[in-house]
This record gives sequence, C-alpha cells and structure tokens, in this order.
Amino acid sequence: MRFLSLVCMVCIGALNLVGLPWGLAAQETELLESSVQEGVIDEEAEIVTTAEQLEDGITHTLRQHTNLLIRLGIAAAIVVAQVLLIRLIWHLFKKLQTKLNEYGQNHFKPLVIKEYRILETAQMMNLAAFLLRLSQYVAIIIQLYLTLPLVFSLFEPTKHLASTLFGYILNPLQTTALSIIDYIPNLITIVIIIVISRYALRTIKFFTTQIESGKLVIPGFYADWATPSFNILRVLLYAFTIIVIYPNLPHSESPVFQGVSMFVGLVFSLGSSSIIGNLVAGIVITYMRPFTIGDRIKLNDVTGFVVEKSATVTRLRTHKNEFVTFPNMMLLTSSITNYNFSTVEKEDGLILHADVTMGYAIPWQQVHEILLTAAANTPNVLKKPKPYVLQTALWDYYAHYEINVFVKAVDKVPRIYSDLYENLQNGFKAANIDLTAPSYQVFIPPSDKEEAPEPPPVHEWPRDPK
Repeated sequence: MRFLSLVCMVCIGALNLVGLPWGLAAQETELLESSVQEGVIDEEAEIVTTAEQLEDGITHTLRQHTNLLIRLGIAAAIVVAQVLLIRLIWHLFKKLQTKLNEYGQNHFKPLVIKEYRILETAQMMNLAAFLLRLSQYVAIIIQLYLTLPLVFSLFEPTKHLASTLFGYILNPLQTTALSIIDYIPNLITIVIIIVISRYALRTIKFFTTQIESGKLVIPGFYADWATPSFNILRVLLYAFTIIVIYPNLPHSESPVFQGVSMFVGLVFSLGSSSIIGNLVAGIVITYMRPFTIGDRIKLNDVTGFVVEKSATVTRLRTHKNEFVTFPNMMLLTSSITNYNFSTVEKEDGLILHADVTMGYAIPWQQVHEILLTAAANTPNVLKKPKPYVLQTALWDYYAHYEINVFVKAVDKVPRIYSDLYENLQNGFKAANIDLTAPSYQVFIPPSDKEEAPEPPPVHEWPRDPK
C-alpha cells in the first residue's frame, strides 16, 4: 500500500513537471497522505480513485498543451501573414512612387496664384512623394498596431493587454460617434441658418446688380454706392450669422473656448485701431463721393489719377507713372481737388491758364491778339467756350496778362500746357516782341563825405568772331 502511494506521488510529480496544474497535484498529494495516515480507505478504492484522477489530470494537461500549440501556430501564422502584407504594401507603394514620377513629369505644372509662383514643378513632385511615403508609414503603423492586440488576445496572460490596446482606438471612436449623434440637432440648426443667410445675400446681390446697371433707380442713391453698400451689408450679415451660430457650436460654453474668443477679440481690438479707422474713413469717403476710379485729382501736393480705392487706402498714379498710396484717414483731413468734375456734360470744362508779363511799350491789344491766337492753335482746347484774356496786375515796369482756355481732356493737361507755351513763344517771336521783361537798377548818389561806390561789373557776352 505504501509502495503504491509512493508511485502515485512520483507520477503526480512527473505530471506536474510537464504541465499538470499545481492545484490538482497538491490535492492528490494531500488526499494520499491523509489516506495513508488515517488508514480508513481500503486499497482497492484508493487505487481506483487515484487512477481516475490521474487520467483526468493527464487529459486536461494534454488538452492545455494542445491548445497552447494551436494558439502558438495561429500567432506564428498571423506574424508571417503580417510580414508578407508589409512587404506587399512596400512593393505597392514603390510602384506608386514610380507611377507618380512618370505622371508628375508630364502633367504637373507650377502652382500659380495671381502671377505668383507658389510651388514649382519639382517642389510639387517632392511634396507628392513625401505624402506618399507618409501614407506608407501610416499604413504600416496601423497594421502593426492591429496585429499586436490580435496576437495578445490568443493567450490568457496577455488578454488584458489586447483589450487595453483596442481601447485606445475604440474608446475615442465610440466617444466621437456618440458626440456626433448628440450634435446632429445643433448641426441641423446651423445648416438652416447658413442657408437662410446665403439666400439673403443672393437677394441683396440681385438688387445691387440692378442698381449698378441702372434698371433700378432709387432717388438720392447713386449707382456707384451699390457695391460699397453691398460689401457693408455682407459684412454685417456675416457677423450676424456668426453671432447666431455661436451658441450652437460644440463646447461653446466651455471656459477654454470663451477664453480663446476673448483673447482673439482683445488682440484684434488693440492691434487694429488704425485699420478700423481707415475702414471707417473709407466708408465715409465712399458716400462723400469726392472722386471715382480714373479721376484726375490733386491730393495735398500730389496730382495724379485714382487707380485704386480700397477699404483702407487710396492709390494715385502721377503723370510720371509714380504710384503714391494714401491712408483713407489722411484723405478726411486733406484738401482734394477733382479735375474731372469740370468735364461732365453740364459743365463748360476745366480752365487752364498761362501767365505772361509784357512791358507797357507793347500795346495791350496786340498782346491780347497774340494770346488768343496761340490758344486757338493749341490742340485739345475747346472752341466753345472761347478762350479769354485777363489783365491781372499792372506793375511798375510791365503788365500781367493771363490767357484762359477750356479743355475736356484732363488726362492730357501737361501736354496741353506744353503746346500752349510753344504757341505763345512762336506768336511773340513772329511779332518781333521780346519776352524778356525790362529790369532797372537805381543808384543813389553819395553824399560829399562818402566815396562813390564802384558800379557793378557789366556782363559782356562773347561776340561772334565772324
């Protein structure tokens, strides 16, 4: 009996070494020891019970080893499959890289926005290749990330790791999906508000087009006010839309969102005071209508044509093709002379004048005739109203004459002045009248005690050797 008990203990120890659970071996050992010590179990019952328990332990151990081998085989197959899949992905992306190079050399063109090259062809190809490589690495990382939980889930000790790794992906996706479902009513509200604002903007744009084309006439509202008014209404409509949409935005009530909004508003208000001032000045200038695009104006000491009138600045082009930019706030405090207002149909035209001084020895009637003839021969000078002469001053040694002419071509003012001066010179030269004004110098005789000063040297012109 003791011999059989000893054999059974040895067998249980051997099975325990090859994988029999510790709990079962401990239970069999305790059972046999108690049976031997107490002596209440007969030999046949003890042998039968021990044999059955040994058979069950061996079967359970073999089943565990078989399952372990199967799982190891599945894990190895998964690893091999992932290695092959990674090689396949690498091969496919390599082919895509080759195709991309061939396609890019033939079809990629430089990215140009308003004549400014943002990206050259080579840069675009490099960017596309970088994005392709990035996609390749992302695909491999996602594949490996999904492989590890799959392998860990095959074994009991690592099942919790698999759940944890899957949770890193599934939990955010689940939270995002639930948030999207909960946000659907607010999203529908935002879409409705945007649709209403869009159709309201289209309606305003329709009336703007009608006013600009002259089909719709509103008393006291000029056609050139249509586009600026539309821009103002569009900004106000956008602001109103944002205000209405704001409470429906996700996390709009969170302190972080409100803090960021206040910070952006504070930075904008502090850093854009001059910009806001120029915007307001631009609006005021628009409704003042001191000039339009293409008008020839004089702003302070600069004379030129208005080539740009934006919300913040006004830009002039001088007759020398110089572009001068003025902030709109400066325009409100500056004097503006518009030469085009004199060229409308109801006006006679812009008056240009030239000054001439002539000694009293020349009859004023002859001077008037020469001035009027020069004005009549000047191109771009209007025949009606006729040119006229004004005598503006009578000085000690000469009289001051002013010839006035009417013109409509304000864009040719410098050329008109040049032609007028040429005709004046030719007219006086043809009449043998010297345009040089007489000049006199008076010497006061000295007293008896003072010596007479030497007269100033007289400049002698070099004589013609002929």
